Amino acid sequence: MDVTALSAGQKYAASRPATEPTAATGGSLFGHVMNDFASTLAAGETTAKAAMVGDADPHALVQALAQTELAVETAVTVRNKVVEAYQEILRMPV
Repeated sequence: MDVTALSAGQKYAASRPATEPTAATGGSLFGHVMNDFASTLAAGETTAKAAMVGDADPHALVQALAQTELAVETAVTVRNKVVEAYQEILRMPV
């Protein structure tokens, strides 16, 4: 038996999803925004799963997908602005 493969499998099983908020976010505004983002993604995923088995209204699915799309687009826009600001700082002469 390969011990490293067993250890890696256990670590993977014990890990949390990337969208799950961490306890270290504290009470900051950024922490609250990330918690809202994660809950929006989780709600969209839950609604999508319910729609696959026929338990959700199609209108609820469309609404959840629209909210998820808006949240992801917002996160990508914020990330792009942070990268642009970082690149601008790197271009500054010392």
